[in-house]
Amino acid sequence: MPETDTDYEIVIIGAGPAGLTAGIYAARARMKVLLLEKAVPGGQVIMTDWVENYPGFPEGISGYDLSEKMLTQAKNLGLEIFTEEVTSMELSPQVKTIHMGEKTITTKSLIITTGASPKRLNAGEEKFMGKGVSFCATCDAPFFKNKTVLAVGGGDTAIQEAIYLTKFVNKVYVVHRRDELRATKILQERAFKNDKIEFVWDSVVTGMDGLFGVENVHVKNVKTEETKTFKVDGCFIWVGTTPNTEFLKDALELDSWGFIVADQHMATSVPGVFAAGDVRTTPLRQIATAVGDAAIAAISAEHYIENS
Repeated sequence: MPETDTDYEIVIIGAGPAGLTAGIYAARARMKVLLLEKAVPGGQVIMTDWVENYPGFPEGISGYDLSEKMLTQAKNLGLEIFTEEVTSMELSPQVKTIHMGEKTITTKSLIITTGASPKRLNAGEEKFMGKGVSFCATCDAPFFKNKTVLAVGGGDTAIQEAIYLTKFVNKVYVVHRRDELRATKILQERAFKNDKIEFVWDSVVTGMDGLFGVENVHVKNVKTEETKTFKVDGCFIWVGTTPNTEFLKDALELDSWGFIVADQHMATSVPGVFAAGDVRTTPLRQIATAVGDAAIAAISAEHYIENS
């Protein structure tokens, strides 16, 4: 391995499943690697009550426990982890300079795994996270088998997920603030033909309540101002996703939604900078895909360093 004239060979930003996996691979390869996380290691999966679709856990596992296992594995391999928030950076093919307030470090290669955050309704859903409120039907639909749920949104993701929900639930109320959907026509046709889906037009969610989980969702018609309460077992929210890329400040090529553009090797528009997981443009945002991305990114970063 060539000697480095930077503080680190690889720096990873973001300690969700993607970041921890990249750290595991880089640490096992005996790279000089640092993982930066502004909050608590684990990412959004920590807020997931139960994970049933991650391989290797036939009975399922809590999001917290899965994160802890990943974190323990990374630490056992000697991965260095700092709690710091990245504020800005300068990226060149030779050296990447990362600023964290008054602190600055340099690295030959950078892996960005900062994830994405679901947009919120600000209608009281925070207290029901993992207790009936979900942002992912693929993850949580089986928990609502033979139950009634309410979903919010009208784009492709919302309608695709609502249709997926009907494989499990008895009823899906789809609340949309307009009187027509934004989803593609073929998805609309499928949804309109599905007798388990009922649309609630021109409406927004104003609140929700329940004793131990979501029991009632309050909806207001934006044209008539009439309010109605839906008795449901859960609420799925699909009003968009925001990538956590604000710190990049035009340093990399992003798509029109702000996600990092990366190729099959997870390489971005700047040599030596890679992206993995939900922060990049991808057709599926799951723990399994984030982990797969991260393994590729770590190996790609190692090859970049060896060949630079």
